[in-house]
Amino acid sequence: MRIRLDIAYDGTHFRGWATQPQLRTVQGTLEGALARILGGQPRLVVAGRTDAGVHASGQVAHLDLDDAQQGRLATRRGADPVAALAKRVGGVLGAYSDVAVSATAVAPEGFDARFSAVWRRYRYRIADATSGYDPLDRLRTTSVRPALDVDRMDAAARSLIGLHDFAAYCKPREGATTIRTLLEFDWRRDDSGVLVANVKADAFCHSMVRALVGACVAVGEGRLDIDDLADIRDLGDRVPEVKVLAARGLTLTAVGYPADDQLAARAERTRARRDDE
Repeated sequence: MRIRLDIAYDGTHFRGWATQPQLRTVQGTLEGALARILGGQPRLVVAGRTDAGVHASGQVAHLDLDDAQQGRLATRRGADPVAALAKRVGGVLGAYSDVAVSATAVAPEGFDARFSAVWRRYRYRIADATSGYDPLDRLRTTSVRPALDVDRMDAAARSLIGLHDFAAYCKPREGATTIRTLLEFDWRRDDSGVLVANVKADAFCHSMVRALVGACVAVGEGRLDIDDLADIRDLGDRVPEVKVLAARGLTLTAVGYPADDQLAARAERTRARRDDE
């Protein structure tokens, strides 16, 4: 049995998603809670492995249960023991936990949280001199001193949309491609004046979102021109003007999947492409 889990977390006190020895991670915390409920050694496969300090409101993972774990789940009274698993995890994690499983359900046939995904969406929040600093939002918002020009930032962001090599905006990893399809990238101010970036792509390479928003901040401050961002991208080299901004402002808000009858084919194509990288 494969189960889909929808997950949210405050990444402030986690050293990222992926399990690391002697470090507190989201994966390690959730797998520990699931082990107490189901026994064995549960292993989560996630849609997007977020870095240390990055938050999530729409993370997705899947979990495969062996026969013994299915047996323990089935002994739970109630009409739908799989749906009740989310609440049971919450009970183990305790009140006011910084990670929560919002829903659990039997995954459709062919579903793979990582390889079936067709897009990921992130939000990045920045407080500047215009919005002012709100200490109640400090754990999810990056602060900069100057007033930023949101119109210039929005124009620069939109100029980057499309299928491109984003090596200039990624931390390189050996053997990994930096070619991505940036589907949406735009900026606005919310009702409190905070700048909010919407960034959507088929996938992201390491630190890509935080580098992209760092480049837009340079445009908003006037240190770079609007056209410079596409030029930097096309040259393919990292430049000192593009800073990787803090993790605190970044939240994974949603992961998109195709129709159920296309899940398996999508996963197969994605695996084949990753194997060729």
